[in-house]
Amino acid sequence: MRHNPKRQRMSEKDRPSVSLLERIQPDAAGIDCGQNSHFVAVPPDRDPQPVREFRTFTAELERLADWLAQCRIKTVAMESTGVFWIPLYEILEQRGFEVLLVNARDVHNVRGRKSDVMDCEWLRELHSVGLLRTSFRPAAAIVPLRSFMRQRATLVEEASTRIHRMQKALTQMNVMLHIVVTDITGLTGLRIVRSILAGERNPERLAAHREPRCHASRAEIVAALTGNYRAEHLFALRQNFAAYEFLLRQIAECDGEIEVLLTALAAQQPPPSAPLPAPRKRDSKHQPQFDIRSPLHRLTGGADLSQIDSIGPHAALQLIAEIGTDMRR
Repeated sequence: MRHNPKRQRMSEKDRPSVSLLERIQPDAAGIDCGQNSHFVAVPPDRDPQPVREFRTFTAELERLADWLAQCRIKTVAMESTGVFWIPLYEILEQRGFEVLLVNARDVHNVRGRKSDVMDCEWLRELHSVGLLRTSFRPAAAIVPLRSFMRQRATLVEEASTRIHRMQKALTQMNVMLHIVVTDITGLTGLRIVRSILAGERNPERLAAHREPRCHASRAEIVAALTGNYRAEHLFALRQNFAAYEFLLRQIAECDGEIEVLLTALAAQQPPPSAPLPAPRKRDSKHQPQFDIRSPLHRLTGGADLSQIDSIGPHAALQLIAEIGTDMRR
């Protein structure tokens, strides 16, 4: 921990008017989170040096928590700046502190702030008089599920980007596959793309990969696949197709982690009294392939969010991962 002499604590004459309010949280601390260090403020009567700086290394974060405990702190307010707050939040939560995650915009909108007041002291001051509104963070058990679901959404977005780049490469070769098939990553589209990358250029033989359910006729597909197969565009197609397949494997791996965690969370809840209703809607492509509804039904105590119009099992899982099982959120 370090003390920065250039960042002086506010004097009594500079304290904002909120200090005249009743302190409903006398055991409050404020933390200004940063990339390289965190500044922490405790009540002036708890330590001769009530404002301290701690580096963001794990050992320093543990020392920070030790110091808060030594100062008899029970509740802590910190700004949700970037992702720098997450490791400290998790350590403090594990150590039993009440942690309020505060939106920086809300803090700055409170009137009476002085320019020479350190952020951590201002947070402590506002928190001690109950003027801070906490940002929502799901229960600790749900946080890993939310992280997995957000990672999955990122992978799906990246896969979609690769599909668009594959389509761009095909269009540059005037191979208008997207006109004659609904989805170039469907059965017909993928067979044709793989055949092109294997060296096939004859549109008749490429059209032979047409699925019987394909709406376009064989003649239309032959016309669409008569293109100018330039090497540079084939190279782009090959690389983006390889990246797309890699992302599909990563999505499947992520789904495995989600299934294990969801099953474990559901097992902690008693079996619901109401039976699982019949499914109303099938999810679209690139959705998890495991059973979502059964563990969600148990996790929510018998509720089935997929019975709501426009919400399928995957959307219900996303909702639970973001807010938890308390629907008042």
